[in-house]
Amino acid sequence: MYASVFLRGDWRRPFTVAVTRFNYISIKRSFYKVSPLQHDTKDVKLTTSYSHGCSNIPLQGSTIGQILDEMTDKHPDKNAFIYGNNGERQTYRQLKDEVDRFAAGLVAVGVGVGDRVGIWGPNSREWIVTQYATARIGAILVNVNPAYRTLELDYALQKVGMKAIISARHFKTQDYYGMLQELCPELRDSTPGNLRSSRLPNLKTVILMGDEKTPGTFTYNDVMEMETEERKQQVQKISDLLQFDDPINIQFTSGTTGFPKATVLSHHGILNNARFVGFRHHLDQQESTMCLPIPLYHCAGMIGGSLSVVTHGSTCVLPSPSFEPSATLEAIQNERCTSIIGTPTIYIALLNHPERQNYDMSSMQTGIMGGATCPVETMKEFKEQLNVRLLPGFGMTECSLGVLTILVDGDMENSGAGGRPFEHIELKIIDPKTNKISPVDTTGELCVRGYNVMRGYWNDPEKTREAIDEEKWFHTGDLASMSSEGRCTIVGRLKDMVIRGGTNIFPAEIEQFLYEHEKIEDAQVIGVPDDVMGEELCACIKLKEGKTATADEIKEYCTGKITHYKIPRYVEFVDSYPMTVTLKVQKFQLQKDMAKKLGL
Repeated sequence: MYASVFLRGDWRRPFTVAVTRFNYISIKRSFYKVSPLQHDTKDVKLTTSYSHGCSNIPLQGSTIGQILDEMTDKHPDKNAFIYGNNGERQTYRQLKDEVDRFAAGLVAVGVGVGDRVGIWGPNSREWIVTQYATARIGAILVNVNPAYRTLELDYALQKVGMKAIISARHFKTQDYYGMLQELCPELRDSTPGNLRSSRLPNLKTVILMGDEKTPGTFTYNDVMEMETEERKQQVQKISDLLQFDDPINIQFTSGTTGFPKATVLSHHGILNNARFVGFRHHLDQQESTMCLPIPLYHCAGMIGGSLSVVTHGSTCVLPSPSFEPSATLEAIQNERCTSIIGTPTIYIALLNHPERQNYDMSSMQTGIMGGATCPVETMKEFKEQLNVRLLPGFGMTECSLGVLTILVDGDMENSGAGGRPFEHIELKIIDPKTNKISPVDTTGELCVRGYNVMRGYWNDPEKTREAIDEEKWFHTGDLASMSSEGRCTIVGRLKDMVIRGGTNIFPAEIEQFLYEHEKIEDAQVIGVPDDVMGEELCACIKLKEGKTATADEIKEYCTGKITHYKIPRYVEFVDSYPMTVTLKVQKFQLQKDMAKKLGL
């Protein structure tokens, strides 16, 4: 629960007051947004773990196409997107024109309302245009991980029955066209737009970015040139008939704990969540500019980034096709970015960049950190060294991205994972064994209810019923506790919890402790098999550049500071972790790797 908060004596103690606009507290150079909602912690103390995000800002009943029209009318000549890798600038007027042209071309090749259209490739202008063009005509955009190989691509295409896919030709070591041809040998000899694949019968159209002609495919520009006045009018008619509750996006879960599921999201869910994420970035301020180094394919990049910016008529900078620390620092400096969104891995990379001191980051005010447990030490270093306030956020693909984030520094001191609910979202914590609501300060499973919860998993009613109960609560699978003031702290995943000799241990707690060690850059704690205890703890540690340490040294550091059974039995030093493309650690793979390495 966030709320209107003003300074009164101890500024960390909020109180409720009716407001009709946001208020700001200027502390040094940074602006601390005072959100339009907050539980009155002076007078009301919770006894059970239920909370909701009250707000005087209403949800917006619009489609994504309507919000693009509105912002284009308000800011026609303002930069909407800046592509840092080539210096391109795209105003709101240019964005809308290109979106409408591409939407008309998609209609021309047979894409209609409800058809699934894949987008596969790194961050680019074409990605952004496709995002808004599909929304314009009611096609369901399917975000395909740019790191997917043939097997994973096959799964995604078949899972949701894509009718068309817009793809990069190649990127780094990825040969996208080669993989498509491997799955559809008929592609090379087919007429563009008329693919007949025995393996993928739904797939009819392949569109490749760039100008190079390739057998069986349209180029992106081919489709752009299909616009006619009649098709343009057809796009407008379709757009006028769309409803904000319509499904508009399918995103696959990140795969950090297993095989990805296809999450179906609506205009209403992602647009409103993007708006409220934008308020945390101060995007409603006139001269705000967001730096977006994370992949657009992921919900944080697409919803918290490229959509969030448009809902506020702000500007977004994409530094490079994929994350590059130097390009990100250069974009912040050259475009005077005021905020950034990223995973802990990204912030650690920026903070430890050997040439960071050479870049001017004085324009930066704030950032959101999510995707994994947020190291408090990293947040403190950003504040102390750069005067940038990072907000740890917690969210899920199934919840249209944002669920929790902190509001005041007092919250940050408690934990790097959690906070209070976003506007108009309900939370409760239950005993996972009984499904009954828990008392405050009791660890249980976090459940979410509200506008942001997904419509379900595509063509998977059984898994949908497992995730969303009859009362419309989404069961996150995350362990959390709620204080009497309504603040939630994320403890870890149910699946990540280590059970050692019958005792539940939450790796996130140990990771936060290890981050405080002066030599440790990153730490991931996992459970590995043990014949006696069932599971034992293994700490996989990445040291800061130029530092050395031993396992005994790390264990000695833990002794007397954390409970003895939380001290990892195994300490392994690593140079890297198995990661998703969004730079989230795949703990299930790390467990397999460590078990094999340790001979367990």
